[in-house]
Amino acid sequence: MRKMQKGLTEFSDTLKTPTLLVSLFLSVAFVLAGTIFSERFEEYMDFTFNWMVGNLGWSFLFGGSIFLLLIVYLMLSPLGDIKLGGDYEKPAYSNLSWFAMLFSCGMGIGLLFWGVSEPIWHYMWPLYEQPNTAESLHAAMRYSFFHWGFHPWAIYSVVAGSLAYFSYRKGLPMLLSSTLEPILGREGIDGKWGIAVNTIGVLATLFGIATTLGLGVMQIGAGLENLFGYSSGPTLWVLIITVVTILAIMSTASGIDRGIKWLSQINLGVAALLMILVFILGPTLFTLELFTNSVGGYLQNLLQMSFGTDPAGVGAEGWGDSWTVFYWAWWIAWAPFVGSFIARVSRGRTIRSFVVGVMLAPTVVSMVWFSIFGGSALFIEHFGAGGIAEAVEVDSALGFFSMLSFFPFSDILIAVAMFSVAIFFITSSDSGTYVIGMLTSKGNPNPPLPLRIIWGSLEGAFAAVLLLAGGLGALQTASVIGGFPFMIVMLLMLYCLLKALFMELQEESLPLERAKLRATINDIKIREDKKDKE
Repeated sequence: MRKMQKGLTEFSDTLKTPTLLVSLFLSVAFVLAGTIFSERFEEYMDFTFNWMVGNLGWSFLFGGSIFLLLIVYLMLSPLGDIKLGGDYEKPAYSNLSWFAMLFSCGMGIGLLFWGVSEPIWHYMWPLYEQPNTAESLHAAMRYSFFHWGFHPWAIYSVVAGSLAYFSYRKGLPMLLSSTLEPILGREGIDGKWGIAVNTIGVLATLFGIATTLGLGVMQIGAGLENLFGYSSGPTLWVLIITVVTILAIMSTASGIDRGIKWLSQINLGVAALLMILVFILGPTLFTLELFTNSVGGYLQNLLQMSFGTDPAGVGAEGWGDSWTVFYWAWWIAWAPFVGSFIARVSRGRTIRSFVVGVMLAPTVVSMVWFSIFGGSALFIEHFGAGGIAEAVEVDSALGFFSMLSFFPFSDILIAVAMFSVAIFFITSSDSGTYVIGMLTSKGNPNPPLPLRIIWGSLEGAFAAVLLLAGGLGALQTASVIGGFPFMIVMLLMLYCLLKALFMELQEESLPLERAKLRATINDIKIREDKKDKE
């Protein structure tokens, strides 16, 4: 096997790469436009969102489902035996460290922001059911499972698996363009089409991360307002972005095996502790029953939900665009970031174990998370004192803290939740700087520190511009803008991955385990032939 190319190690060399120059120019232009034309920026963002979801929304649902079906095929087929690396390689990280890192960068802030607010919104504003009823309660959890279940992790798996395969097994640089080597050729990776693909990946990553960081800022702001009475608004948001971005840059300076790894493990423990406390102190039996019922409802209705575009307009107007289309676009916009980072830490795993780990484990944790936090909120709203729905209608960021306020020692729980959001913010931004730095340094998995600092600062600037341009609505628009062009790249990426894997099977370049089995069978035949001759 060829060794993976290292990319550019000197910052001065990266300044000469077209991908960096084009990406940097477009990124700075976006930040300046959002700052200079702030009064009209929200109007432009709203127009763009409405046009894209109205005309292209169906494509996100179709594309997301294709990714899921083909990733499941890879997991179940003989192709799953192929390793993401050499046949003799072992995984670079333990299962616990690996899972903590991929989960922190893959879901993190989103789970804390939407863990209560999304089920409550579906309860108040369901797709087909009557609002504020037992039926809408069941549908609320089913659709929460759907939006945070198999689809997002299948989307991440396409990018992560393709990058890991072409980098670790084929010796290509860890660039998005490397995944299209079967159609671009090795020289085309650095050609004009390769530059275009990598630039799209950088911009999609910036929009995706900005959406996540924006949600995190709104969440921290809501927590500070809940605890100390500070007004959560633009001034506080900019202050939070500044402080946490500085902390994220400090983390990225310590390296991936220190900063991201240890922060991810600490945060996984903090989030697990918070989840256990709410499970014990909350409506435990209701949570268990809701989880069981919702798993069945999710699996039973998975195909219908996956392709449901409601062309006749039977359901609530605008529901699909505001939820499923937004989520699928967000996951796709996040895919170059999360996928690149997961590929970075997944060397040495078989495709099958990789897909199982990336798809199944986080999906189960997400389901448990929504059942505990969202289930507790639904119980309070449907059977108890209520009041959470009113808070969510005012600001979705208030939902999580409003639910915690019903529990003993609520101030402590809210403080712990805010700490967890802050750590997720840091690890997401930290991971993002590595990924964008990698894409703009010709695939260096440890890009130069000045490059990471530049991109870390721009991530914070993107989040600030979008928040000041319209809050949650602008964040949703950013995801859709970043997601659509990269979805086209992902479809090509999946085609190239399948083509390369089938060629490997046809050439009988099989993994070590199967090669050993063949050698053993041959040895047995040789011994039997010798006995017959004797």
